[in-house]
Amino acid sequence: MDFWTDKKVLVTGGASFIGSHLTDRLVNLGAKVRVADDLSSGALENLHEIIDRIEFLQGDLRDRDFTRRAMEDIEVVFHLAACHGGRGFIDTHPADCASNMVLDGIVFDEAMKAKVDRVCFASSACVYPTQLQVKPTNGNMVYLKEEWANPFEQGCAFSDGEYGWAKLMGEMSLKAYNKQYGLKSVSCRLFTVYGERENETHAVIALIAKAFVKMDPYEIWGDGQQDRNFTYVGDIADGMIRAAEKITDGSAINIGTAEHVKIIDSAKMIFEESGFNPSSINFDTSKPVGVFSRAADLTRTRSVLNWEPQTSFKEGLRKTMKWYYENKDVAEVAPRLGILLTER
Repeated sequence: MDFWTDKKVLVTGGASFIGSHLTDRLVNLGAKVRVADDLSSGALENLHEIIDRIEFLQGDLRDRDFTRRAMEDIEVVFHLAACHGGRGFIDTHPADCASNMVLDGIVFDEAMKAKVDRVCFASSACVYPTQLQVKPTNGNMVYLKEEWANPFEQGCAFSDGEYGWAKLMGEMSLKAYNKQYGLKSVSCRLFTVYGERENETHAVIALIAKAFVKMDPYEIWGDGQQDRNFTYVGDIADGMIRAAEKITDGSAINIGTAEHVKIIDSAKMIFEESGFNPSSINFDTSKPVGVFSRAADLTRTRSVLNWEPQTSFKEGLRKTMKWYYENKDVAEVAPRLGILLTER
């Protein structure tokens, strides 16, 4: 029998962008899925294809009574619920991001008390020390290794803002439950996820939205030379499922691509795919852009999971643009774009 057949699984934040894709896959693998979400950034529409095949609980996971109810009879927990957005959100909502430490602590504690078999935590590449993600010198690209982010190693704890620190503390807390109580677990460090159902606070959707409304001059935050390893959401979901199956010692693993893509290059790919070519580009260096360069080292991922992302950026971008153009209305997006770029 397959690992997931009839497995009782809880997905916190399961109506969110990433969570809903993960829920889709788990249902199709035969799992019995319960979703717990407060719908603060997620939406039931994200689950419309499988809503009659899952159990949905709406509530705040910071409420222990709700979390305890959500954990009843559960074997595997995928913990994705968090206060999070793109760079425009996390740089302007530091207290909201820091509150994730409270949320994570309650979820891990109630999972342990409910005697679940294992927990898979959605961590982030933001846990990595920011000094490792500066502009490359002499063309030497950096690929971030798991051991480079560790709160107990000198020089390995200098996370990216309150959001990154909260994720690193979440990893530390989950590992502590493994040490003290034997709770099987893994922390998946997700790298720059994009895809269908994502909102405009994230870089790829923001760039697509600006082309969608034909913004001209077309605005890019920063000088456009910063890069990311954009990872398609379907690959992220598959990687998390594989990690939950294979890793139980509370350690962390990278789930992302090893491909550096410059922001300006991703914008040009969007222009080519959409057929929209602005007369000029405005590089707004006053806007938040985060670290300069970020991509995953996949040595451990390939070795332990026997897996790596399968979707090229070009293919994933085409799928994402098709979804955005088919599901959005210019008349609704255009007047609200300034707000959409910074709110969850």
